[in-house]
Amino acid sequence: MVDFILLIVLFTCVITDIKSRKIFNIVTLPAIIIGFTYSINLNGFEGFLYSGKGFLVGFSLLLIPFLMGGIGAGDVKLLAAVGALKGTQFVFYNFFYAAVIGGVIALVIMLRRGELKSFFIRVFYSFLFIKASEGSLNLEKTDLAPTIPYGVPIAIGALCTYLLGRII
Repeated sequence: MVDFILLIVLFTCVITDIKSRKIFNIVTLPAIIIGFTYSINLNGFEGFLYSGKGFLVGFSLLLIPFLMGGIGAGDVKLLAAVGALKGTQFVFYNFFYAAVIGGVIALVIMLRRGELKSFFIRVFYSFLFIKASEGSLNLEKTDLAPTIPYGVPIAIGALCTYLLGRII
């Protein structure tokens, strides 16, 4: 049952993220509640801990990128929902696969646009001047990397976690 719910949530989020670049609370919050409710009904307090740990790990893994402005709140809540539904180990592997897949997608986009060399030059100069008294080069968010609907790598990462498991 949890796998079916996760599949519906991920499919819905991929569609909305591609179409409107948003992952809606109306999808993620019920998924979180269902994850907790299912685990508690199945295993009591142990189930609560299972979903709670998964939720916190999923939430925490994307919190820093969110606070830095590199990812949206919907992506954070989606990974937290994955954790509430599937637990700590699943969400950690999902995060790893999603990070690799997201990086590959961004790399392909930069290659197709011919922006790869200029991207690395800007990042290099940003790190060079980061400790200067005037700060870094104040790169715009759009200068750092192409934006992608990150719900897609999260969904593909979940699929990879199902298919490949712990092959990292």
